[in-house]
Amino acid sequence: MATTSQHLRGKTTCKKIFWAVFPHACFIVSLVIYAFLGALMFSHIESTRKVTVSEEYRTFLQKLMCLIRKLPDNVTENETFNQDIRELFNTADPVWFINPKERWNFFGSLFFCCTVFTTVGYGNTYPVTRSGKYLCMLYALFGIPLMFLVLTDMGDILATVLSKCYNEFRKLQSKILASKLCSGSTCSKRNELKSRTQSKIVINEPLTIMEVLRSQSGVKPVKYRNVELFEMLIARENENTQPARNKSMERWSSCPELAREKTVSRVIENFDKIGKELEKLDVPIVLMVLVIFVYISCAAAILPNWEKNMDFQEAFYFCFITLTTIGFGDTKLEHPKFFLFFSLYIIIGMEIVFIAFKLGQDRLIVLYKKVISFCAEKNMPSKKIYPK
Repeated sequence: MATTSQHLRGKTTCKKIFWAVFPHACFIVSLVIYAFLGALMFSHIESTRKVTVSEEYRTFLQKLMCLIRKLPDNVTENETFNQDIRELFNTADPVWFINPKERWNFFGSLFFCCTVFTTVGYGNTYPVTRSGKYLCMLYALFGIPLMFLVLTDMGDILATVLSKCYNEFRKLQSKILASKLCSGSTCSKRNELKSRTQSKIVINEPLTIMEVLRSQSGVKPVKYRNVELFEMLIARENENTQPARNKSMERWSSCPELAREKTVSRVIENFDKIGKELEKLDVPIVLMVLVIFVYISCAAAILPNWEKNMDFQEAFYFCFITLTTIGFGDTKLEHPKFFLFFSLYIIIGMEIVFIAFKLGQDRLIVLYKKVISFCAEKNMPSKKIYPK
């Protein structure tokens, strides 16, 4: 019997954990599936496009040939030639020099999808075909809200972890300060005073309705409805004093559908609670800035291992531009396949930056409220006291 009860308890605990984790896992799995589907679609559309020689490309080649024929002996000292070459290549379209099958393979398309729904948009990879552009707009229309939903959901988890860590740190700090300020003699005196006061305190529990009626047995009720009221109160008191029975288990044993409905309602409540913990978060903005700095510094130290054209400062700049979803595109990646494995880092980093922006927004609102109230107090007319 003991083993079966333990087995049932373990089974119910596993079910509770599963249904608690289910909403968070549902969002992440949906985003991963959405990214993979987008990669398949874009790789099929953009990699199979026909490369046609446009009139602009022919004009570009003709001008380039003319400049090459007029090539002077000393190229480095001829400023007009360098300027003409620079102006000519500024008019060139990067699509002319890209092989679609190499750029739009599965990993390249997956990297493009990640830049779309994270709103980074580096600009070095973009759809060329008309159907690819329409698909990109439709893909972003549904992908960006899904990404923000994942950010909000995972932000609740990070906010809970940060708030708990910060509260534990404050408790530890207060204990250390209390131990430093409190000497041995004063602490012992305080403990003696506490023990004396606690020994003198007598807690009188409130009487139940039955005890009140027994003590007031000689008193007759004024009206009949008062007697009915007291009987109803006594019946409710008896129900409260009886040992609580697990009514839900009795219902579950007779009708298992009620248990399923209760589980489904709990899961729906978990969906409704998205964003609540993020609203409750109250930590110093300096702490969040420090967390962001450490987080980006760790990635900036790892990224140059496979991106040889980057040093620490360039990688730090690239990670900051990526996590803040600015995405200038001035710093390009040579190996986007490796950076795709870094996608978890990007999502968590965007959540941390999102929390920092939320805290900064709350602080700005408080600051604006103080400024407006201060200006309103200054502009209010002062009360004049007239003599009687």
